[in-house]
Amino acid sequence: MSYRERMQIPDRTAEVLAQAVAQGLPGAALGVVNLQGQRAALVLGQAQIFPEPVPLDQDMWWDLASLTKPLFTARQVLRATGEGRLDLDDPLQAHLPDLAWMQGSALNSRTLRQLMTHTAGLPAWAPMYTWGDTATIRARLLQEPWVLDEPGEVRYSDLGYLLLGRVLERVYGQPLRDFVLEAGLTFMPEPSRSVATERCAWRERVLRGETHDENAAAHGGVAGHAGLFGTLDGVLDQAEALLRGSWLGAAALSAATRPYAPGRTLAFVQAQPGWSGGGLTSPDAYGHTGFTGTGLWVDPPHGLAWVLLTNRVHPTRHAGTDIQALRRAVGNTLLA
Repeated sequence: MSYRERMQIPDRTAEVLAQAVAQGLPGAALGVVNLQGQRAALVLGQAQIFPEPVPLDQDMWWDLASLTKPLFTARQVLRATGEGRLDLDDPLQAHLPDLAWMQGSALNSRTLRQLMTHTAGLPAWAPMYTWGDTATIRARLLQEPWVLDEPGEVRYSDLGYLLLGRVLERVYGQPLRDFVLEAGLTFMPEPSRSVATERCAWRERVLRGETHDENAAAHGGVAGHAGLFGTLDGVLDQAEALLRGSWLGAAALSAATRPYAPGRTLAFVQAQPGWSGGGLTSPDAYGHTGFTGTGLWVDPPHGLAWVLLTNRVHPTRHAGTDIQALRRAVGNTLLA
């Protein structure tokens, strides 16, 4: 969709982003869309600063990191539900019968819904990329004797979405990399047209067009929790579809966006005090962020959705940008 002159980035929002870039954030791309489909965009800074500078263009690919969870995995699980391939309350063992084979793990009875809402009691993370080759890691994920909490409490977990990715592979009989994606989204970006992330201590190189998340990279570059890349327009297309109610069918979209657990929908984070969307969002707003510095937010009552993509982990994740404060400032100035 073309950008229309009646939709503009507020001056204060532009100032906030320009200040962040001046203070060390390598690059940022902001896209905003309203219910009428009018859009505005702002691109600032560099796609790469180390080992040499690379200019940032609006059509470059960004590593979306955990935006993979809602924009691909959760959405595809809901599509599979609508196709009768699975049900949200299926236990994991229904689709992964080899899960925790001969161990009698409680994980077998945890449901897809619990995995989607991060209430299955799984740990947040494990250094799977240190376990061996891809085949070994994929096998061990299903056999690891995970120490589980009781289900019900929200405990953000990459592991749950890794398992959801494996469920999708079993249900559809194909690897995640072969799933068809919409324009502006990909699992295989062109490196020369990609925004750099970190100089990875494990891989000992600057990553560009290569999945930043170590565990997703060790799974072959794509997993249920990370591995998706998108352009600014591609991610803004997703935000617009959410805002206008066309992202999924009506029942599935309602399931994806209404609260199921404290602060969580099936696919997104619900507006709450201190969240990344800012304090001026409506109670019905929702969104999600990614570790690399990405994020998407939708506020239906205010008729606005926005996407902020940054490479705040370049050249290191230990840089000084307060990304949460920046996200909140962007959301608040847009709504104000």
